[in-house]
Parts: sequence; structure tokens; C-alpha cells
Amino acid sequence: MSGQTASASASDPYFPANGDPRYRVHRYELALEYRPRPNRLAGTARISAIAGRAPLAEFHLNLAEFKIGRVMVNGRASHSTHRAGKLLVRPVKPLPAGTAFTVEVHWVGNPKPVRSPWGGIGWEELTDGALVASQPVGAPSWYPCNDRPADKASYQISVNVPSAYTVVAVGRLLTRTTKASTTTWVYEQSAPTSSYLVGLSIGMYQTVLLGDPGLGGVPQSAHVPAHLLPRFSRDFARQPDMMRLFEELFGPYPFGEYVVVVADEELDVPVEAQGLSLFGVNHVDGARGSERLVAHELAHQWFGNSVSIADWRHIWLNEGFAKYAEWLWSERSGGRSAHELAGTAHRLLAAQPQDLTLADPGRKLMFDDRLYQRGSLAVHAVRCALGDAAFFRMLRDWAALHRHGVVNTAGFAAHGARYAAEPLDDLLDAWLYEQSLPPLPGASVAPVRPVTPARPAYPPTNGEPAGHGRG
Repeated sequence: MSGQTASASASDPYFPANGDPRYRVHRYELALEYRPRPNRLAGTARISAIAGRAPLAEFHLNLAEFKIGRVMVNGRASHSTHRAGKLLVRPVKPLPAGTAFTVEVHWVGNPKPVRSPWGGIGWEELTDGALVASQPVGAPSWYPCNDRPADKASYQISVNVPSAYTVVAVGRLLTRTTKASTTTWVYEQSAPTSSYLVGLSIGMYQTVLLGDPGLGGVPQSAHVPAHLLPRFSRDFARQPDMMRLFEELFGPYPFGEYVVVVADEELDVPVEAQGLSLFGVNHVDGARGSERLVAHELAHQWFGNSVSIADWRHIWLNEGFAKYAEWLWSERSGGRSAHELAGTAHRLLAAQPQDLTLADPGRKLMFDDRLYQRGSLAVHAVRCALGDAAFFRMLRDWAALHRHGVVNTAGFAAHGARYAAEPLDDLLDAWLYEQSLPPLPGASVAPVRPVTPARPAYPPTNGEPAGHGRG
């Protein structure tokens, strides 16, 4: 098999300035105070980490241009310098290899997106509120972090805002406490989470429940501007059916709840976070015009969020699988089959430049639409080679074996080979490591069973947070 094996303990080759592989974080506790009108954020982070194989005389966190207050390591004031998005910390004494330590950072300022090749990403001030969409390197726009996708940690996030606003963050809502004119919302995300997947939204929302809570299953809720509720109720009515399908095909949903936020602003694309997906007003049209994106973002909870990539070279493992989930949902809901959609994608790619290597596209092309299409075609090629029974068993095992873990392309190739009657090396080499487009997979595949009738969204709960957490 061609290509390199990524290491979860190495710097990301696409973003070498982000993250510090000399240590790993296992928990963040963030206490934030945000005032929307002046866009003013004050925060304290308590970070619990473990030094790597060598003593740490210094280490760094990624953090954007804020005013830095105290920085403490194991309760002792430490020297720090803050320059070019890096907070360099020097403990009073070097930290021995393999030892646990805590870092406390205080910061204040006006959060804004960080620069990237794709424009500003991260914290975005909205007309009335704020939204965080950090993929791939926007997390430092609002909190200090070891910004590597492989460095997954648990989170507790406390946010104090004026009481008129709703705060939605990753995890389960623990408490909501109002004092005078402000309210503090506290969320707990116990599942290991990559820094870019820590989503946050602050706005004027009504809360709705999706599906029938009396039937059990994954708790699903949404936070939606009131004027969008009629359109939203149609556009997201079939999300509970998607959840049932994906649990059947991919295995149990990997988190405690699933939450959707619709910002009262247009967003270029929806964005996934851990157990949370963020959409814009332009994705709600009342005609299910963006339903494939609803499926795409839900599928990321298995592929990208629970099963995370070791570094950004392997982004096709996130996007190719989520794109293929769109095709599977089309089959299930009575639309075009995956094989028909594969044919359309193949014709589209055949007419475009052949200069993308799926398993290592380079930073410039990591969000190119061709990566999504070719990644989905690669998954379809594996399905054709294995047959449906082995393919879906392989997918469920992949999600189960690496639940809340870190993976790479070589690992997927080795995993898939265990389910194949014939070697997959030539097929995967052609799709993953060669730039020229292989022929369309020719084997027919049986579509998954037709969808059952969808249940409508539950009515608004008068702005009260859903009982199962996340908002």
C-alpha cells in the first residue's frame, strides 16, 4: 500500500504552527463571560494535561490576539509570551516526562475570526449574538487550546450572557442559573473532542424537539429563530428517520444527544461540531432543499467526530464517508440510488483536472469539492468490492473499534482488507494515492430498504432548553 502512516503524536504537516505534540490535554474547563453588543469576551481556562516522553521546559497553546492576564502552571505563576497566535509558557521548573499538570490562563478582548486560506474562521460576531465554526483551525479564535485534531479532550463550558440570549454548546446542559440580568449556562461534554469540534452559539432561539421522545432513541433538539419554525419543521422533519437509518448502517449513535442550531444569518456551508450541527437561514427553505446537508452533518457524528483523523491529510475519511451517507439517505428516502449518484459524480470528476491525491490532497485542496466527490466514490468502490453484507459490517466495526479514537488512511485500508475475499490493495491505491480517476465501479449494489413515513418535528417548547441537555 502506498502513502504514509500518520502519527497522532506528530505535528500536523498542513498546519505545523497549530498544536504542540509534546503534551496532550485530557480536559478543558472554560469559564466565559460574553457581552454581545460590544462583542467582549473574558475567559478563564483550566487545562489538565500530561507531558509526553520528554521533560517540558516550555510548551505552547494556540490563542488569538487577546490581552493575556495570569498564566499559571500547577498553581504557580509562570512566564509566558504571546505572539503570532501562540502562547508560549515556561513553568517555574521543567515538567517531568509523563507527569500530569494543570495550566490556568486568563484572557480578555474582542473575539474575531482567525485568518486562514479560506478566509476568517472561528468566532463570528452575528447581527445579534455569536457563532463558532472552527474547522479546521479556528478554535484559538476564542479559547487557548492544543489545536490538533488528534488531541481529544473532555470539556466543561460555562458561559455568562445577558438573560435574553440562549447559549448552545457541545455536550449536555448541566445548569442554567439566572442572577439579576445575566444567565450562566454550563455544559459538559464528556466524550473526547477535537478542539475544532467545540461548537458554540449565542442567539435568540426557540427550542423544538425532533422525533417522538416516547419512543426512546437518541434525544434530538433544535434551536431556531421563531420566524423560521414553519420552514424548519418541514426541512428537518425526516432527521429522526436519518438517525434510525444511520444507527442501523453505522452502529449506535456515539454521543448522548444531537442538537441542531439554525443561525439567523446566512452561512456558506453548514458546519459540524461534537453532537451539534450549525446551519444558516439559507439552509432552511421549507422545501427540503438542503436535506442532503442535514444527512451529511449528522453522519459526521460517526465519521469525523467520534472517529477522528490523526491529522488533516486524512480529511477524506471525514468528508468522503459523510458524502456517501448523503447517497445512502437518498436510497433510503426514495431518491436516486447510490450507484446512480456515483455515476453522476464520476462524470463530474472526469471533466475536471486530475491533480488531487485523495489520501494527501495538500492544504490548498483539502476542502475542494472534488475531495468530497472522489472520497464518496472511493467508499462506493469498496462497497462494490465487498458486497453489501461485508461492507456494512465493515463500516459498523470501523465505527465501533475506533469510537472516540483517532484513525488514518493506512488504518482504514488495513481494516477494509479484513472483510474482502480478494486483496483491496490495487483498488485502494488507485482511488487514494493516484491522481488519475479510476473507472466507475461496475458492480451493482442493492439499495437499502425504503424509508418509513417521517414524523413531524415536535412543537416549540417556549424557549425552554430541551430536557436532555444541549440547549
